[in-house]
Amino acid sequence: MMNVLVLNSGSSSIKYELFDKKDLGVRASGIVEKIGEERSFLTHRAFTPSGERIERREEVEVPDHDSALETILKVLVDENHGVIRDKRNVAAVGHRVVHGGETFHDTTVIDDRVIRGIRENIRLAPLHNPPNLEGIEIARKIFPHAIQVAVFDTAFHHTIPEEAYIYAIPYELYEKYGIRRYGFHGTSHCYVAEVAARYLGKPLEALNLITVHLGNGASITAIRNGRSIDTSMGMTPLEGLVMGTRCGDIDPALPFYISGRLGMAFDRIESLLNRQSGLRGLCGTNDMRSVVEGYRKGDKRASLALRVYCYRIKKYIGAYLAVLGKLDAIVFTAGIGENSPEVRSLACEGLEHLGISVDENKNALKTDGVHEINPAEGDVRVLVVPTNEELKIAIETVRVLEQAKKPGTSRYSPGE
Repeated sequence: MMNVLVLNSGSSSIKYELFDKKDLGVRASGIVEKIGEERSFLTHRAFTPSGERIERREEVEVPDHDSALETILKVLVDENHGVIRDKRNVAAVGHRVVHGGETFHDTTVIDDRVIRGIRENIRLAPLHNPPNLEGIEIARKIFPHAIQVAVFDTAFHHTIPEEAYIYAIPYELYEKYGIRRYGFHGTSHCYVAEVAARYLGKPLEALNLITVHLGNGASITAIRNGRSIDTSMGMTPLEGLVMGTRCGDIDPALPFYISGRLGMAFDRIESLLNRQSGLRGLCGTNDMRSVVEGYRKGDKRASLALRVYCYRIKKYIGAYLAVLGKLDAIVFTAGIGENSPEVRSLACEGLEHLGISVDENKNALKTDGVHEINPAEGDVRVLVVPTNEELKIAIETVRVLEQAKKPGTSRYSPGE
């Protein structure tokens, strides 16, 4: 039995999920956390070949990413509860890579040339691409027989037209340094759009959608005929919607004002806007469950934070509807989008004149899978679609493996 291992390598953690290559069923998943710290932890879930469910959480010694990935391999081939016999049962490794810049327009088989391209794009994602790249290089050593595949968060948004991705700053800054809108969460936006199309019984290429990814990070995308034509995150994940700890759209002059008024260095301002703003900045917590609880109890700051959060979503929905002209469905996804009726309701409140409304009874129901929350007579379908970025990475990995078997197929995107 051959498998696809999906890895998401962060600065202090590695998330993993093992899929059966044949049917893409999940065989194991987990995370190694606090890599390099005094106390590190492994959380592992799996189904053995006999059908036994395994769940374990234990303290492990992982001083670096090498040892973290070795720990993952060890638990996958554990002699008592392992799900594979040895590492050669991993046919391919799919890697999440945050930023592909203008180099990579599609999922790509990794070789030395691709490694160089990912490294060159570190300038665009200095916090994310280095650990993504480290995970790739370690996986190439541990699984030398496996095909390594890169799936880029930015790839889905490479269909955005020039007028939507160019900033109105001196053009040479784009030409020389690649300063433009790239967008993120592309893997999630693409996945839920495909699932929504199946639910609606129409080809994705025939649909106009607005997909709303609401987690601790949040973004919204306008999709025309199945292709991303605008998205809220920009050159970095800071732009756009209000998020858990990120401010989203602000006056561009604010950092200069804060620097001059408070004497704050720009690296501290960057941290302020990325880690101390958003919901946390407005009411002291970035946990939407706590924000909603405060809102229900009448807490003024929590209520303000929730209203600001949802107002920004509503503004983007209106703007993207204007751009699309015709809208088939709005899709809410990710942790908050899937689980917060209050957010969905407030974000759509007052949009009835645009054909967008929410049935509060449907909205309040907790259910697994895809479900719609619009009234039966609603012009625009409002859907809740659970995202699954790991599954999408596995699907993409299998897709490029099949393409690579075809003679004359290039490993590289036309955007190189």
